[in-house]
Amino acid sequence: MNLCFVSLSKSSTSLLMMIAAITVIAASNTNPVAAERPNILIAVSDDQSWQHTSFAGYPAISTPAFDRIAREGVYFRNGFAPSPGCSPCRAAFLTGRHTWQIEEAGTHASSFPSKYITFPDLLEQNGYCIGLTGKGWSPGNFKVDGRNRNPAGPTFSQRSNAPPYKGMSRNDYAANFADFLAQKPSDQPFCFWFGATEPHRGFEKGSGIKSGKKPADATVPGFLPDHPEIRSDLLDYCVEIEWFDTHLGRMIQLLEQADELENTLIIVTSDNGMAFPRAKANLYDHGFHVPLAIRWGKQVPAGRIVDDVVSLVDLTATIFDATEVTHNSKEFPVSGNSILNLLKSDRQGTVEPQRKAVYSARERHSSSRYMNWTYPQRAIRTQDYLLIRNFRPERWPAGDPRQLKPDGTLAPPHSGYTDIDPCPSLDVLIAGADDPQIAPFLQLAVAKRPAIELFHIPTDPDCLNNLAEHPEHQQARGQLAEELERHLRETGDPRVIDGGEIWETYPRYSRIRSFPPPGE
Repeated sequence: MNLCFVSLSKSSTSLLMMIAAITVIAASNTNPVAAERPNILIAVSDDQSWQHTSFAGYPAISTPAFDRIAREGVYFRNGFAPSPGCSPCRAAFLTGRHTWQIEEAGTHASSFPSKYITFPDLLEQNGYCIGLTGKGWSPGNFKVDGRNRNPAGPTFSQRSNAPPYKGMSRNDYAANFADFLAQKPSDQPFCFWFGATEPHRGFEKGSGIKSGKKPADATVPGFLPDHPEIRSDLLDYCVEIEWFDTHLGRMIQLLEQADELENTLIIVTSDNGMAFPRAKANLYDHGFHVPLAIRWGKQVPAGRIVDDVVSLVDLTATIFDATEVTHNSKEFPVSGNSILNLLKSDRQGTVEPQRKAVYSARERHSSSRYMNWTYPQRAIRTQDYLLIRNFRPERWPAGDPRQLKPDGTLAPPHSGYTDIDPCPSLDVLIAGADDPQIAPFLQLAVAKRPAIELFHIPTDPDCLNNLAEHPEHQQARGQLAEELERHLRETGDPRVIDGGEIWETYPRYSRIRSFPPPGE
């Protein structure tokens, strides 16, 4: 019986961390069996786009822990989430399947059918001690399908601290990791999921400037206006990323103290892009292009930057390869392709030319439309191109523009758009809806979109220039659309098999809003 879930009584964080370090050091010195199998540490931030680390050169941020993993391992320029929303992305990562292959778990705030085994479950069955702190699979209801714990593993959450700004979690993630290490049986390798709730909204307004950051260092993406409130909002976002990075750094120190760092495969990434208009909950690059760095001691040659496109479902297959855990392909059909050979290569740039594309999808995000309707999208991303298929272009991509009040009357204009997290940046766009300098940016975020969108990423990283109708890009459009259709059919996506109306029926366990019928 696996006893790695026992909780400890409360004590001071510093004392606990010391005990944890001593305990694990002793285990590592006396137990060669555990050392033969790699540990797994997965660190997932909540809503962070790929360029927002100091390793990537963003001037307003300092992420020394992420930078260390990237410097001592492999940094991936092209890491992608299987969905631009947290709940479906995490479910895809945990199961190794595309979101359209996992039913309710493939949409936001629904359920997670117990028939879909997760990789922590399978590692546990193969002798691993597993644990979770912070955000595992969420939001949604995993109990309704018979699960008795989060699909990411048993939770360690007793330790708390006082974060520097409002909106940050009080969870002392690193101290809870120390709890986990302290009670882990000495003869077991581990798999631990660190899911921060940072930089998820909301942020303490003005925290970036309070921390000493300069508005001039905030690089404003092309889909947002260069406005003081938006620059400040970006700085607040950077502060939250740094808080995630601080806990990651403390966890790395714990592994060093325990002499476990070199035998631990560390994966650092995010579940989707930044929570700003036209980013999160969108299949533009800022919505699903995420940071990704992986370190594994001498197993992975250090100091490499790789351009191959990689999805988080590829990481699931990689974890099985690295741990030598086999799985029944009928019970656990992994959609991704392992990158273990890529990690162990000593090459830079494009290492595996056959790794040509990744795929991503979204259905429902928040409750944002009449009858809780979805906004179904699928995307194919190569190194150079992004093609998006919008299956219901008649719907509003950010949500219906106006909600209904509790008494059934219409709320004011621009009261909808609830697929965009409430934030100062959205406030700026709405306040400027009639300002010719601001209004175009609001429309970029909320206006209806064509059925097919195509972007050339090297020349248009902000995905502003839709090339789908340009004559010189018709060959690329045709090839990508054909490949996307082929892949969706081969993997059984209901949207291309029978129209996908099943997606409109899955229950939502978070807030349900009311909207007027289309045309009213």
